[in-house]
Amino acid sequence: MLSRPLAVTFDTHDADRLARFWADLLGREVVEDAGGALLPGDETQLNLRFVPSRAERVGPNRMHLHLTSTDRADQQHMVATALTLGAGHLDIGQRPEEGHVVLADPEGNEFCVIEPGNGFLAGCGLLGELACDGTREVGLFWSEALGWPLVWDQDEETAIQSPHGGTKVAWGGPPVAPKEVWNRQRFDLVPAGGDQQSEVERLVSLGATRLAVGADGTVVLADPDGNEFCVRGN
Repeated sequence: MLSRPLAVTFDTHDADRLARFWADLLGREVVEDAGGALLPGDETQLNLRFVPSRAERVGPNRMHLHLTSTDRADQQHMVATALTLGAGHLDIGQRPEEGHVVLADPEGNEFCVIEPGNGFLAGCGLLGELACDGTREVGLFWSEALGWPLVWDQDEETAIQSPHGGTKVAWGGPPVAPKEVWNRQRFDLVPAGGDQQSEVERLVSLGATRLAVGADGTVVLADPDGNEFCVRGN
């Protein structure tokens, strides 16, 4: 059980700059957090954390954000705002008839501004979805780990959502590209009551694997697809 909304942590070369980009785009505040910068969410919207890292990016990220829009003008305004703040257009092979716009933030992290009228993300808020590469098994794992019900489970694709609604977390199913290096984006959990050890044991019982313990006591685990995630004390 978490004591605050699920966080997605980004390794960055310039945490302050990237945090400010996303804060301005999402209309959030930036607060200092554990050596990095936090954009607090709420019970329906994910936290975003940005921490300094010297690691170079290798291959595409396994996660990317989907932002929603209310109408075509709102979508165009969101894209224009992102470009003004330092984003760039990104070609990943999308077709002209597809309604979403693919961009990259100032450090090259992919994100999409979704077309208005998208039924799957209706009512999910501005940060509508965290789209992930991953198997059905990992979707089921995170449903159990977070206590979030499955809201999609078809053709090896899964999605979960907080019982309070808001941002969906989805996995696209196979094929999943081989994992070669530490992910630059990962989940960051804070257990309720600060009982880190019990939470780690529970997650391991669900299928996680222990990897390491950081200098600050943060426990690093891997989910069934090998993606690193962190369990922090309060």
